[in-house]
Amino acid sequence: MSDLTIMLIKIAFLAVLWLFVLMTVGVIRTDLFGPSPDKKKNKSSKPKPAPREQSAPRASRSKRNEPSSLAVTKGPLAGTTLNLTSQPITIGRAKDSTLVINDDYASGRHARIYSDNGRWVVEDLGSTNGTYLGQQRLTGPQAVSVGQPIRIGKTVLELRK
Repeated sequence: MSDLTIMLIKIAFLAVLWLFVLMTVGVIRTDLFGPSPDKKKNKSSKPKPAPREQSAPRASRSKRNEPSSLAVTKGPLAGTTLNLTSQPITIGRAKDSTLVINDDYASGRHARIYSDNGRWVVEDLGSTNGTYLGQQRLTGPQAVSVGQPIRIGKTVLELRK
């Protein structure tokens, strides 16, 4: 082979190696800090409807059937419970998450659970290893019922009354 061919092969190999390194850094950054604001806007192109005002008697009637807490049933935090409020619950390894789980299979901002017009919804936030509702991996926001297991790595959660 000529010296020019060998030099071009070296340059191509170096370019591919740098591309791999940059892609790896991007994946690690997304895992630690979540998707960039531009990607968050593109993911949720459908605007969420504003919460409706409910009268007091109707709200108290629906509260009886709604879950009141989120419980960790398996994993390092088994036995931990969080009261459910109107604020979303974020789950992940990030220190600012509502429920911080130190699990090798959890992302920094892994999933969130929120109330949507009286029903509770679980949503994967673009995690690497996925969030499972029962045995099914989430591909989008999905309603969750009382007692249905939500698995993030080795940690299993469920809504309770």
